[in-house]
Amino acid sequence: MPERRCALTRAEDGTVRIAGPSAGPTFTRAVLEVAGAVLTWPVLGPTGLPTAEIHDVGQAQQWLWAVYGERTAAAVDALASGTPAAELTLPERPTALAEGAARLALGHWAARWWPTSYLDGIPALEPDVLGVELAALTHECQQLLDEPGELEGIELLEEHLAALDPLIRWRQSADPPRQLDRVLGLIDDAADNAGLDGEALRRLWSSQEQDHHRPAATPLDLAELFVRRQEFALAAGSLRTATGRVIARGSGTSDWCRYPPGFVDAAEDAVSWTAYALGAGRRIEVEVVADIAAPVGGVRLAAEVHVGGSPPSRVPLARRDDVWTGWADLDIPASTTPSIEVGILLPGFDPGPGADDRAAREAVRALARHRLSVAAAPHGREAAHPDPFLAEIAAAAAVEEDF
Repeated sequence: MPERRCALTRAEDGTVRIAGPSAGPTFTRAVLEVAGAVLTWPVLGPTGLPTAEIHDVGQAQQWLWAVYGERTAAAVDALASGTPAAELTLPERPTALAEGAARLALGHWAARWWPTSYLDGIPALEPDVLGVELAALTHECQQLLDEPGELEGIELLEEHLAALDPLIRWRQSADPPRQLDRVLGLIDDAADNAGLDGEALRRLWSSQEQDHHRPAATPLDLAELFVRRQEFALAAGSLRTATGRVIARGSGTSDWCRYPPGFVDAAEDAVSWTAYALGAGRRIEVEVVADIAAPVGGVRLAAEVHVGGSPPSRVPLARRDDVWTGWADLDIPASTTPSIEVGILLPGFDPGPGADDRAAREAVRALARHRLSVAAAPHGREAAHPDPFLAEIAAAAAVEEDF
């Protein structure tokens, strides 16, 4: 089996690190918290063995050998006991557990960072469908997890039970995806182990006993099967509270790390602003295209406005139809036309501005488009690509209708 070399180090606080591919910005990393450690994969790079930050070597021994091999498990144990740091030789081909862990981490990444955008034509992933598959993958990877991690999988299942009936109907259709049978089988087993019950689960158990491979009379329309109740149509016109002369306009920056998922359309040009002259005064108006799942009330984003070299000021934004809007007066001399920069954040959540990650955001959009194109293609038993998530297949089917 091909192998590669990798550094094994121990920090002063006792954390053991198995080095892996270098990671980029937060939104380009797939992260999985496991027993005694945190595993990280680069979303934009090849899927292989992860970087590991091991804070409890004793706990981690329950899975280390099954992910990295027995020699690595022994080397980690020796390093934790005081043996000098060494270079490891890792297998190039991931084990079955490592592949499952990578898929589970990628699914959690998609739940957090999928770049839903009406402007860019990237549809949202149905959260219940993704949640059920994540619950199934969590059960499949239970060797990696401690008790809180296993409970998280059960909570995921309970939260997203609404997807079970559509998934059962999908499996009974003429051409279900090949991984659907496995996902529902894992859900069946996970629910049985956890002692869960309910109408949706009883229908699943009943369907498991039937001949679910019998083709339906007509193929299913996935866009109808997973109907999204949220409507999304770009509003006509703009806020335009100002009636003065336009002195400047431009696009702002939408840093994905400065607000939670589901608030803002992920397109690079989702933020726009216009500055007006109102007599001797100046006003800025900001518009941000909302994500289809953006909260309607109770939560307010803010625009951070930099005028020239002055300290930033914040403009509260409120959701109106499909946009976040707001305005503020600018304290600048009427004789100047200063440079203006606008960013978007959620007060109380914002970790502060980071580096300009525009290229990384575009790479994530390209990844989403590629995954949707793979999801839209027919999948035989010997597909060249890894199976897409069920939510990606459903989203790809809805692209033409919605976009």
